[in-house]
Amino acid sequence: MRFFLIVSVLLFIAGAEVPSTAKQFEVDGTVLELNESNFDSAISAFDYIFVDYYAPWCIHCQRLAPELDEAARLLFQSKEPIVIAKVNADKFKKLAKKYEVRGYPTLKLFIHDVPIDYDGPREADLLVKYLQKFVAPDVSVLDSDSGISDFLEMAGTYFPIYIGFGLNETVISNQAVKYKKKAWFAVAKDFSEDVRVSYYFDKVPALVVFHPIYSPQNVSYGPFEDDILGDFIKHNLLPLVRPVNNETLELLNTDKRKTVLTIMEDEVEEKSQKLIKLLKAAASENRDLVFAYVGVKQWEDFADTFEASKNTKLPKMIVWDGSEEYLSVIGFESLNDEDQESQISRFLEGYREGRTALKGVKRPSLMSFIKSLIGVKTFYIIVFLVAGLILLCILVNKEEPLRVGTCDQVDHARSFVAKTSESRSGEKED
Repeated sequence: MRFFLIVSVLLFIAGAEVPSTAKQFEVDGTVLELNESNFDSAISAFDYIFVDYYAPWCIHCQRLAPELDEAARLLFQSKEPIVIAKVNADKFKKLAKKYEVRGYPTLKLFIHDVPIDYDGPREADLLVKYLQKFVAPDVSVLDSDSGISDFLEMAGTYFPIYIGFGLNETVISNQAVKYKKKAWFAVAKDFSEDVRVSYYFDKVPALVVFHPIYSPQNVSYGPFEDDILGDFIKHNLLPLVRPVNNETLELLNTDKRKTVLTIMEDEVEEKSQKLIKLLKAAASENRDLVFAYVGVKQWEDFADTFEASKNTKLPKMIVWDGSEEYLSVIGFESLNDEDQESQISRFLEGYREGRTALKGVKRPSLMSFIKSLIGVKTFYIIVFLVAGLILLCILVNKEEPLRVGTCDQVDHARSFVAKTSESRSGEKED
């Protein structure tokens, strides 16, 4: 009797000593609301927690909120060990300062208490796929055709996918750990002849990389030494020819190779698609260079920094290293519609032979910079209100004309634009 009493007491004490953090947060498929009193406890309680630092007045935060609600529900249904939380960083400024929140929304993923910046997609389904990457095995082992199909469906379309056919997982494990945040990795041990045909490899071992969104793929048959394998993986993180947008621009900036950038009027036009196919062929023969393209219609501000617009002759080709200068090839500043394949070849030949002209990127005007920060509609509303105030002042006091700005003020504005334009690609929305 005394024995059972002692056991009961011990069990009661053990239950009383369960950490409060385990009881404090109920994971039910909704976004957790954090504050300064429970933030550290939440970070410690969960191995993976995705945090949205928001401000209630921020329109981008308001648009993001329903996507996070849906992502939290999807993660809960899939039983992934990832929790989504949010904190009002405008109210809890200590947390904002501690985690270097300089704009809204700021998104961070905490992995075992360590935060990393999140720059991935914000649509709920894509966000979930992105986060699943971090809790997946470094290298997945696939043992059937259906296993390969299930893996591809699970991986989604955001990351490039590397599958080693006939390779042991230990061969690519080091690189898989190194590039875990940027790609999916798997090895397939048992597969049919149909798989060989589907993924265009004719012998094993083979490492196949493909990009679900952009379609093209590449195959390596070795050697599979770690450094050679690493170069292959690094050079194929992006497709042979990639569109320039906020996500790919970040990867372009981290790539040490120079970029052959083609600026066209509209990426989706039929003639642009034909040009992109020609660029892919050139890229496969010039892997020491990165090939990219951007449409003026898709990203007008970016194209304008290279003095390309609807009013200039397009397509325009340049060579850029991510700095404030770029190279144009003399005699091939733009392409005409006839035999573009040979024009691209002669452009590359001219670049390699040094027949180039060095130019500087065009800095944004003060007006375009302001519009990029606050939005075009808001900008024109402000202009209208300011114009109304100026007219009112003139009517009230006609004797003393209104002076708009001084030289010192104009110089200050120019200096301000010069400093801020250096980091315009990495700014927060608000």
